[in-house]
Amino acid sequence: MNNRSPLVIQDEEHPLPPALAALLRKAAQACLESETVPLPCNAMLAIVDDQEIRRINHTQRQMDKATDVLSFPSITYAPNQTARQAVEQLRAEYMPETNACFLGDILISRDHVQAQAKEYGHSMEREFCYLLVHGMMHLMGYDHMNEKDKMKMREMEEKALGSIGMSRIPHEKLLEQAEKAMQNAYVPYSHYKVGACILTEDGTMYTGCNVENASYGLTNCGERTAIFKAVSEGHRKFQAIAIAGEKAPPWPCGACRQVMSEFCADIPVYITWDGKTDQSTLAELLPHSFSPSSGVQEVLGKESL
Repeated sequence: MNNRSPLVIQDEEHPLPPALAALLRKAAQACLESETVPLPCNAMLAIVDDQEIRRINHTQRQMDKATDVLSFPSITYAPNQTARQAVEQLRAEYMPETNACFLGDILISRDHVQAQAKEYGHSMEREFCYLLVHGMMHLMGYDHMNEKDKMKMREMEEKALGSIGMSRIPHEKLLEQAEKAMQNAYVPYSHYKVGACILTEDGTMYTGCNVENASYGLTNCGERTAIFKAVSEGHRKFQAIAIAGEKAPPWPCGACRQVMSEFCADIPVYITWDGKTDQSTLAELLPHSFSPSSGVQEVLGKESL
């Protein structure tokens, strides 16, 4: 074990893939950096099933149900105090064998991760990261018992997640931005306005609208406008896209699906129209895609030699 590892992971029954374990350690480190903790710290993470987390809820919290994440801080913080201000408490939790101050234990239910990733339309990796970051914030003294504290905790969570490309901006916000962008559409020929909002890997949002032309082939869709704006600013990876339209479901056209596949193997696609919403994924909208993620780039590279 790395003496300065920010996270010790226990998952003996179903060991995490090495890439996921590395991502979770990166997320834990991002939490410590976001908090600017002045001393080296670490935490213990246990991956359990719903039955085990329900048992612990029952014995420790008198709550007979399974939850997605539990946190048990090793430090008792003073009111309005977080880890960056608790230097003496942190020093009291120093463990020579890890060369770090122990923050506490986090338990995550693998069953809840699977269910919630499917419900929210994103990857298990993203759900694991969010629950870990949420748990780490509790270990560092944050809570959500009132609205003010909740907003502060959410801000810190988003800061940490955004720094590793795992922003958890809700899709409702993306749809809201897409609807605003739709109002700028230039559609003198189709009279069908479309707006889009793309979420980049670092949590930045870019919007676009459809822009038509008398030479119809020069028309640009809202999705591509948003994506090209983001790419022109240096972004190459994306987390999700939202599309707003009028009168009918604004599913992206084939050209837009192909452009999305250039940068994303699979992302959630949210749409809204006439007060209704729906969602899918890029993999469902464009199966067997011709894209870098399918190995096309390697083949083209070899052919060009």
